[in-house]
Amino acid sequence: MKNPNRISKRNIVVVLTALFFAACTVQEKQQQKVKSFSGIYPSLAYYNSEGECGTGAVVPWAGQLWVITYGPHLPFGSSDKLYSFTPELVKTIHPESIGGTPANRMIHKESNQLFIGPYAIDASGKVKTIPYKSMPGRMTGNARHLTDPVGKIYFGTMEEGFYEVDVKTLQPKMLFEDINVTKQKTKDTEGNFKGTLLPGAHGKGLYSGQGVMVYSNNGEPSDEALKHFDIPSGVLAEWNGKDWKVVRRSQFVEVTGPGGINGNPNPATDPIWATGWDFKSVLVGVRNPKNGWNFYRLPKASHSYDGAHGWNTEWPRIRDIGTAEKPDYLMTMHGMFWRFPGTFTAVNSVGIRPRSAYLKVIGDFTRWNNQLVFGCDDSAQKEFLNKRKVKGNIEGPGQSNSNLWFTSPEKPDQLGPNTAEGAVWISENVKAGEASEPFLFAGWDYRLAWIKNEGTQLVSFTLEIDTKGNNTWKTLKTVTAKAGEAVNLIFTAQETGEWVRVKTDKATKATVHFFYTQKDKRNAKADQIFAGLAPVSASETNAGLLWGLGNNRRKLGILAGTINDQKWTENGYYELDSLMNLVKKDDAKTASFIREKFAIPQQVVTFGESSVLIVDEQGRRWRLPKGNAKYADLTGKALLRICREVATERDLLNCAGTFYELPAENADGFAKIRPIASHNFRIHDYVSYRGMLVMTGIDAKAAKGNSHVVTSSDGKAAVWAGAIDDLWQMGKPVGEGGSWKNSAVKAGVASDPYLIGFYDNRSLKLSHDSKETVTFTIEVEPIGHGPWMTYQTVSVKSGETFEYSFPESFQSRWIRFTADKDCSATAWLKYE
Repeated sequence: MKNPNRISKRNIVVVLTALFFAACTVQEKQQQKVKSFSGIYPSLAYYNSEGECGTGAVVPWAGQLWVITYGPHLPFGSSDKLYSFTPELVKTIHPESIGGTPANRMIHKESNQLFIGPYAIDASGKVKTIPYKSMPGRMTGNARHLTDPVGKIYFGTMEEGFYEVDVKTLQPKMLFEDINVTKQKTKDTEGNFKGTLLPGAHGKGLYSGQGVMVYSNNGEPSDEALKHFDIPSGVLAEWNGKDWKVVRRSQFVEVTGPGGINGNPNPATDPIWATGWDFKSVLVGVRNPKNGWNFYRLPKASHSYDGAHGWNTEWPRIRDIGTAEKPDYLMTMHGMFWRFPGTFTAVNSVGIRPRSAYLKVIGDFTRWNNQLVFGCDDSAQKEFLNKRKVKGNIEGPGQSNSNLWFTSPEKPDQLGPNTAEGAVWISENVKAGEASEPFLFAGWDYRLAWIKNEGTQLVSFTLEIDTKGNNTWKTLKTVTAKAGEAVNLIFTAQETGEWVRVKTDKATKATVHFFYTQKDKRNAKADQIFAGLAPVSASETNAGLLWGLGNNRRKLGILAGTINDQKWTENGYYELDSLMNLVKKDDAKTASFIREKFAIPQQVVTFGESSVLIVDEQGRRWRLPKGNAKYADLTGKALLRICREVATERDLLNCAGTFYELPAENADGFAKIRPIASHNFRIHDYVSYRGMLVMTGIDAKAAKGNSHVVTSSDGKAAVWAGAIDDLWQMGKPVGEGGSWKNSAVKAGVASDPYLIGFYDNRSLKLSHDSKETVTFTIEVEPIGHGPWMTYQTVSVKSGETFEYSFPESFQSRWIRFTADKDCSATAWLKYE
C-alpha cells in the first residue's frame, strides 16, 4: 500500500498545474469584470517588441476568433503572436507563434483549414507552422491555386515572393524569390526594396479567378515617394501561371471577389474586385472573364491614407459582414465605410454607397457572435515619418500595442458624416471627346462639381450619367468655360444616376472635382459620455501628461497635476493598468522622463485677431477658425496639447476648441486637414493606449458616475477613456474667424487660405475702410493641392458690409480673398 502522506513529484506537478490554472481562471474572470470602453476591452490588448503592432487578420474559426499581429518590416519573424479568443473573450497566446509581418488569411474548404499568417489551423483548432526558413517574406495574401485548388494554395509576400503550398504536407515551393531573400544573399543592405517582377512596392492584395492570380502593391521604392504623395506609384498586376502583366500603374490594396476569404465559388465566371487610389480619388476595379478590367472612381473621406510610399495604408478590405441568408459586403477605403454590392460588375455597377466616416486604422474585420470585430493598428512606437513641429519634440509610445474593437453590425452607419471629395482630372491635359473614368454620383444629400478650364480657349464640358449602372450613358448637361474660368455646378435632387463622367469638345488642360455632402445631423452639444471633461471656463482641472510605458510594462504613465487659475501644479506620478486601475507610484525616473519628453510645446501655432495661423514644414500658411476666446490664453501657456499621433501614422490636432484629423506631411499635411468635432472642453493631454483614446482634463464633480472616467483612490489623478471614433459625438464642427480682421491689405495680394470645408451654416461678412468702392475676389480651393478657382466677385461700397450665406450644398476645402485696392479689410466667416 502506498503511503497516503507521501507526495510524489507527479502529484506536485498536478497540484502546481491546478493552482496555475486556477490563478489563470481568476485572472480571466477579473478581466471579464472590466467592462469595455466604447467596445474596446483594454485587457485584450496585444503588444510586441517592434516599431509597430498592427492587426493583420481576424477570422472566426473552430469556435474561436483567431488574430495575428505584425511588426513593420520583419520577413524572417518577430515577437508578434498568433492569438485566439473564446466567445467569453478568454485570450490564448499560441506557442507556435513565429511573428513576422503577416496579413494573409484564407479558408481552404477542401482541407478544412484556416491559413492565417504562416499558420495552418485545422477544424479542431490545432495549429501548425510553416517556418520562415522555408517560406520567408512578409505574407500579405493567399489565393486559390489556378490548376490544383484542392491540393495547393498560393502565398504572396509584400516583396514579390510567391509560393505554392501543399495543403496536406505544408511544404512550400518557391515560384518567385522574395526580394528580402535576394538582398540577404547578395548582402545588399543599402537602398530601397525594389522588385524585378513588377513596378511599385509594398504588396497588399492577392486573389485568383478567371485563369489568373491578381496581385497589388500600393507603394514606390524611392526617396521621392517619402516626400511626395502625387508621383506615379503602385501597381495592379496579374499572372496567368506563366507570365506577369501590368494591369494599371496606380496604388492598389484589396483584391477579392464575392467568395471573400473562401475564394470565389465560380472562379471561371465570378468577378474579381480591386480597390486602390491615386492623388485624385479612390479607385475600384472589376475584372470580368470576357473584357478584362473596368475602373471607377469614388471620393475620399480622408487623405490620411495618401502617401506614395504606401505606408499610411494598411489592409483595406471588402468583407461580407452579413448572414448566410442576407449577405452584406462592407468596404473600408480612405476613412469611409462603404456598402458594396456583392453583384458588382461592369454591366451591373449599381449599389456602392457611403455609410459613415471613421478614424480608426483598421487592418481587418469580421462578423463574430453577432458583432462586428475590427482589428486595429493603434499605437506604433516608431511613428515612422510622422514628425512635425506642431507636435514639438514629443516621443512616441514606449511600446507598440493595438487592440480589437467590438461594435454592433449597425456601427458602420453611425459614425462621422460621409462628406467626401475627389476628382477625375486635376490640371490635366485632356483630349477632345475622350470621356473621363466614371465617378460615383449617387448616395449623398448634396452634390456639386468644380470645373476649371485651364486651357487657352473656350471649352464645353459635357457631363454624362449612367442611370442604372449598366454602362449606358446619356447627357446630363453641358457647360462652357472661358480660358482660365471656373464653373461651379450644383446638382439637384432630380438629377440622378449611379455614375457621372465628363467630356470636352476641345483638347485642353482642365480640373473637374466633385464634392459631396451629407447633412450633419449633429448639434453643437456634446454627448453625455464626455460629461466628465472640464469645460474651458473651469477654474480647476484635474490634468496630466500621458505616455504609454516601454520595457514591457504595458501600462500608461500619468504625470498628474491640477490646473488652478491657469497654473500647473504636479500631484505625482500614476500608472493605469490593463484592468483600468489608476494607482500612484514612486518612480521619479519615469516621472522625470514624462516631464521632459512630453512637455506641451509653446508657440507652434499663432492666435491672431482673425484666426489661428499655422505655418507647416514647407512654409505654407494655413488659417483655422477659433472657438472660445479662452483657448488662446491656455494654449499660449502650454496648458493644452495641440497635436499628437493617436492612431498609427495619423495625428489628431486639438486647436481652439476643435479636433481635426491631420494627415502626415508626406500625405500633404495641413492642406488636407479635416474637422471632426468642436467642443468647449479644457483637454490637457490625449494619447492612444490599449486601443483606446485616453484624455486628461477632468472636472472631478462632473465626472462622478461617468463610466468613461477612471479616477485614482486619492482623487488626484483621473482620465477619460473611450474610442477615437467617439469624437464624432462631441459636437459638429463650428467656429468663426477669417483671413482678415481690420488687416492691412495690398491690392492684388491674396489672403492666406482659411478652412471652410466640412462645415455647414456658413456665412460671410466683407468690409473695408476705404472711401472708395473695393472689389473683392472670393476664390476657393476644393482639393487641397489643386488650382484656385474664382467663386464670386463682389463690390463693396465705402461704409457698407457685404453679407452672404453660402448654400447648403456649397463645399470647398479652402477659401481666400483678394482686394483690388489697398485698404484695411475684414473677411469674417461664421460656422454655426
